[in-house]
Amino acid sequence: MRKADIVRETKETQISVSVDLDGTGKSDISTGIGFLDHMLDAIARHARFDLSIKAKGDLHIDFHHTTEDVGIVLGQAVKKALGDLRGITRYADCLMPMDETLTRVAIDVSGRPFLVFRTEFPVAKIGTFDTELVREFFQAFTMNAGVTLHVETLYGLNAHHISESCFKGLARVLRAAVAIDPAAAGEIPSTKGALGS
Repeated sequence: MRKADIVRETKETQISVSVDLDGTGKSDISTGIGFLDHMLDAIARHARFDLSIKAKGDLHIDFHHTTEDVGIVLGQAVKKALGDLRGITRYADCLMPMDETLTRVAIDVSGRPFLVFRTEFPVAKIGTFDTELVREFFQAFTMNAGVTLHVETLYGLNAHHISESCFKGLARVLRAAVAIDPAAAGEIPSTKGALGS
């Protein structure tokens, strides 16, 4: 059962995440940040993860702590649910179109965290959401999930579309990379015989 529940409480945020990697895309998400909820719902739906995220944060200051900490806890939950990574496909990539935007995303579920994020936004905000927080989320998720992740928007004009292509791209590569490879079920997908630390 590739499921995990993580709770994290600090002076800035209180977050609980439940994930089922073999779900059907059901989501129950409430962070207090409408745009972030929309992006997280896209992850659940397109990764086919069942995902519950409840977050309360210091939104009276800004959205930074809540966005980053949700990335941290979601990354931890995915890592815990994957266990020793036995039998997974491990690598995946995709080109994600969103109207005028095209983003390339590639992942290695390696246990070695590293993010390359080459995406620029034409405006500083999408509604009340700071576009710089998209990278903060991806950084937090990558470091805590223990994945190598490359995200590059090749072109795009609309900030909402650019962000959505990044999140949906992440969802699609996660879906493919964590899938069990029938030809290698029970095996660690590494010449070393182990992944990560």
